[in-house]
Amino acid sequence: MIHSEKNRRRAIALLRVLGVAGVYYAAACLGLLREVGVHGAVVTPLWPPTGIALGALLCMGLRVWPGIPLGSLLVITTLTGSVTASTALVVAGNTLAPVFAFLLLRRVGFRTELVRLRDGAALVFLGAMTGMVISASTGTAVLVADGKLPASAFWQVWAAWWAGDVMGVLVVVPLLLVLRRLRMPRLTDRWAEGGALLVVAVAGALLATRSSLSMLYLVFPILVWAALRFQLAGSAPCALLVSVLAVVAGTDRVGPFAGHTMLQVMVNLTVLNGAVALTALLLAALVAEQQSVRRRIERACEELADLVDQLAPERSAAAWPPRSGDEHESR
Repeated sequence: MIHSEKNRRRAIALLRVLGVAGVYYAAACLGLLREVGVHGAVVTPLWPPTGIALGALLCMGLRVWPGIPLGSLLVITTLTGSVTASTALVVAGNTLAPVFAFLLLRRVGFRTELVRLRDGAALVFLGAMTGMVISASTGTAVLVADGKLPASAFWQVWAAWWAGDVMGVLVVVPLLLVLRRLRMPRLTDRWAEGGALLVVAVAGALLATRSSLSMLYLVFPILVWAALRFQLAGSAPCALLVSVLAVVAGTDRVGPFAGHTMLQVMVNLTVLNGAVALTALLLAALVAEQQSVRRRIERACEELADLVDQLAPERSAAAWPPRSGDEHESR
């Protein structure tokens, strides 16, 4: 029995690692559908595998980390068709970035429920902006060392690589954390409002990213509505929708991105997607934190009321029988 239990646990651990590698590879294939070239280097405005990697570590723990280099190796091998020392360095950078981000988040007491503003800020500044410096620096340095990128273009490619990795974390990780605690909706849930939000989000995002009138600002009232009414469960899918449609429009150079160079498109997409992700994540965390505080206050008031009710009969009993002076006055 003990031996079979160990084998079962090992099999489950192996399946989880392979699952992370498979999802990492599938996410990379989706991201590469909108790849762009910056000074000959292949980058993407949104790189979902970084979000998959960090999300897997947050949901299943550090024991699934081997799936990250395995998935990264599959992606690079598919792109280049060979495995070299440079490949190993890029794989190491792609692995160390989410692992380091996970360790930073764990050190500051990050909670995957994202019900505190500090958790949202930690994910943005530690998990995304700080952790992804490793992958961007390693990948760009390898390109320069191999002679595939001139040294003068290092910082432009580094910024594009880093922005794509950061957007992958900010857009994908919140969605994974929401899906982790997904439950079947009740009949009493706000179905009508949720349906209306979905219709408005799709129509508004299409109009904002496809109109030539530069109406990108239309997406922010939708994000505010989603965050205020549905918290992260509403704002995370809306942020993903807006970011994906913006990336598609930007790489097609239509709507507000028409007539821009690819570098200008990358900058605009980075600013837009960053603002969208920050608005969705931090506002949802702030609303959830305020609701949590309100619930704690309500519970404290209920407990205080129960305590008063328990003490009230004791005070009445202590007041009986009446004192002799009171009895004489009543007569």
